[in-house]
Amino acid sequence: MIGRTLGFYFGRRFISSVLGIFLGCAGLIMLIDLLELSRRVGERDVDFTTLMLLVFYRMPFFTEQLLPFAVLFGAIGTFLTLSRRLELVVARAAGISAWQFIAPAALIAVALGVFSTAIYNPVSAEFKERASRLEAEIFNRQTGLFAAGRSGFWLRQQSVDGQAIIQAAATSNGGRELTGVNVFLFDEHDKLLERIEARRAELDAGAWRLEKARVLTPAIGLQEYDVYMLATNLTPNQVQESLQSETVPFWDLPAAIDAATRVGFGAERYRLQYQSLLARPMLLLAMVLIAASVSLRVFRFGGIGQTILGGVAAGFLLYVFTKLAEDLGEAGIVHPIIAAWFPAVVGALMGILILLHREDG
Repeated sequence: MIGRTLGFYFGRRFISSVLGIFLGCAGLIMLIDLLELSRRVGERDVDFTTLMLLVFYRMPFFTEQLLPFAVLFGAIGTFLTLSRRLELVVARAAGISAWQFIAPAALIAVALGVFSTAIYNPVSAEFKERASRLEAEIFNRQTGLFAAGRSGFWLRQQSVDGQAIIQAAATSNGGRELTGVNVFLFDEHDKLLERIEARRAELDAGAWRLEKARVLTPAIGLQEYDVYMLATNLTPNQVQESLQSETVPFWDLPAAIDAATRVGFGAERYRLQYQSLLARPMLLLAMVLIAASVSLRVFRFGGIGQTILGGVAAGFLLYVFTKLAEDLGEAGIVHPIIAAWFPAVVGALMGILILLHREDG
């Protein structure tokens, strides 16, 4: 049985390696994002502090997808370093099996998965929402009412006023608030009736409340309103689903699934996101097992480069397989539970099978 001191030592080496890779890549992502935002800002009068705040708000969302790779590379680096220094050889000579000195890294990976799901994801979702609001404010500040050429979010609605297509630069408050709004209103013959531009839109009962609106009608011309009401039959859940918002935190997903189901709206994407977050600890455990299966080779046997390359390739294939399964689940082809859990479970079982073959013959 591995001792507490040795277990803490292996665990400390693993968590240090994972955090080092994660923070290093996060810093690189922030730098690239800062350069890209600086290019997009151009001649706008935006101070550096505001730009850095936007980068800071966007960073958790980007780095949330980085964690599986940080665990994979951290585990490979840790096991290879221990093997190169012959520490694993000494541990084996003392009667400690591979399963025992893998255990600390596996437990930490599961704990990281739980932390990522329960704490980091809600923080990431909240910061993503703040980033959307701040980004809309920055890029609408110096170009009149709207920034030209942006794509943003799109949704379609049908109401007593006719059919409308709504474009928004950002969404917040669970789909109840839109920023940087552009509305194209059509009649029953698909003829354009009017175009509405507004800085902000808030969803009330049965209507959008558009603030600082400019209404362009072919027969009347341009009119400006402090507040302009546009009828709608959409609910906040339908708006959020239509905008494909990525700002629903883990703890709010069950309520979002229930609300979408009650109104008869598709909840597959919410179910898939919820199951994927639940499966994240298993995915990180699979990354550790894959890393261990390719990194426990003694250095003097050679072939380390090919072994590492195989481990990296296996980790990337597992991640790609996970995203492919999520796409199938979102399309309704595969059940969300299978789409979320199957890749992680298969990856973990493959790692266990390889380790059993190498360690126990």
